[in-house]
Amino acid sequence: MRMSRYFLPVLKEDPAEASIVSHRYMLRAGMIKQATAGIYSWLPLGFKVLRKIEDIVHEEQAKAGHLPMLMPTIQSTDLWKESGRYEAFGEEMLRFNDRHEREMLFTPTAEELITDIFRAHVTSYKDMPLTMYQIQWKFRDERRPRFGVMRGREFYMKDGYNFDLTKEDALHAYNRHLVSYLRTYERMGLQAIPMRADSGAIGGDDTHEFLVLAETGESEVFYDSAVTELTFGDRDIDFDDKAQCQAIMEEFTTKYARTDETHDEALFNEVPEERRKSARGIEVGQIFYFGTKYSDAMNATVQGPDGKPVAVHMGSHGIGVSRLLGAIIEASHDDKGIIWPEGVTPYHVGIVNLKQGDEEADAACEALYKEFTAAGLEPLYDDRKERAGGKFATMDLIGLPWRITVGPRGLKNGVVELTSRKTGDSVEMTPAEAVARVKEIYASL
Repeated sequence: MRMSRYFLPVLKEDPAEASIVSHRYMLRAGMIKQATAGIYSWLPLGFKVLRKIEDIVHEEQAKAGHLPMLMPTIQSTDLWKESGRYEAFGEEMLRFNDRHEREMLFTPTAEELITDIFRAHVTSYKDMPLTMYQIQWKFRDERRPRFGVMRGREFYMKDGYNFDLTKEDALHAYNRHLVSYLRTYERMGLQAIPMRADSGAIGGDDTHEFLVLAETGESEVFYDSAVTELTFGDRDIDFDDKAQCQAIMEEFTTKYARTDETHDEALFNEVPEERRKSARGIEVGQIFYFGTKYSDAMNATVQGPDGKPVAVHMGSHGIGVSRLLGAIIEASHDDKGIIWPEGVTPYHVGIVNLKQGDEEADAACEALYKEFTAAGLEPLYDDRKERAGGKFATMDLIGLPWRITVGPRGLKNGVVELTSRKTGDSVEMTPAEAVARVKEIYASL
C-alpha cells in the first residue's frame, strides 16, 4: 500500500474523550471513529489489524479441530425464555419488537441458539464430540461504555460451543480450548494468564478468564509471579491426547492466579511472600464448562450407547477479537505511539522516502516495494511529499515493527537504514540486505 492512496486520518493531538492509551492511539492513528457511544466504525488500518487477529484465531481453532460457522446477530426471545435466561440476563440485553410485534434481541451470546441447532440435527452419541464456533458481532448495552473498544457496546467476538457425551469428554474440550487459547495469545505477542474466575450470566462451576496485565485493566487480579515466567513456545500438540492437554492445563493453572471475584486470601497467603502480586488485568477471553445446564432446560439429548437418552455436556469459550486490539496496544506502546508485535502488525514494514521526487530515491523505494510484495510481505510506502519529521512521526504512531528509511545521502554509499520500532535501534545496510533481514524475521514466526 502507498500512503498517497491510503485513507489514514491521523490526529496530531490527543482526543479529549479518550482516557486510556489504546483509545487515544486508535483514534489518533485513524483506526476507528466513534459512531455513537460505545459503537465504532473500523477504518482501513484498524480493520486490517482486526482481520489479522481474526485470522490467527481461525487458524488456532482449526488446529484444535473446531468447526467454524456463523449465526445471526438477531435472535427471537423464545429460546432464551426456554432456557430460563431471558429475565436473568439483565439490562445489558438489547430487547425490541419487530414490525409484527415479535419479541427479539440483539445477541450478547449464543448458548441457546447453538443448543437449538444441535438438538435439531444430532441424535446419536456416534456424532459426538462436536465443537463449533463463530466470529460474529455481539451487543451488550453497557450502562457506561468507555475506554474505546475495551468496553464498547458493540464488539467482535469468537464464541465456541462444545457438545460431549460425558463430563470427562467435556473437560477435555475445556482443556483443549485452554491450550489453543495459550497458542493464540502468544502468536499475538501477548502473555494472557488463565485465572480462576466467576462464571457470571453464562453459568457453571468451571471457568477461567485470560487476562493481560495492564494498569488500565478493569479487573483486580492476584497471582503468583511464577505464572508470568510460563511460556507456551513451539510445542507439538496432539489435541486428541487427553493426558497432554490435561498436563498443560495443570502447568498453567496450578499456581495461584485469580480475579477479585474468586480471590481466596488464605490460599494466596500460602504463596511465598516475595511472589505474591496484585495488579490490574484486561480480560481477553474466557472458557466455561457448565455441564447439562442448557441441555436439561432445552431437552438437548442424544441416544447413548445403551439406547437411552443422555443430556449432553456443554461448555462455551470466548475470545474478544475487537477488544484484543486495545489489549495489545495497552501492553505494547511508548510515548510516540503503538508498537505492534510482528504477528498482528497491519503492514510488515514501512518504507520512508526522505526525498520524494528524487530520481534515485524514488527508484530505490519502488524496488524495495516490489521485492517485499513479491516475497508475500505487505509494505506500507510513505510516498507523500511531506517533511521527513512528519513521516517518521506517522510511522511511530501507527507502530509498524520495522521501518526502512531511504535517502539520497545513504544511497550514495549504497545503504538504507533499517529501524526497529520496539528498540529504536537502526542499522545501515544495503537494500538487498534489508529485504533479506525483514524476510528472515517474518519467516521465523
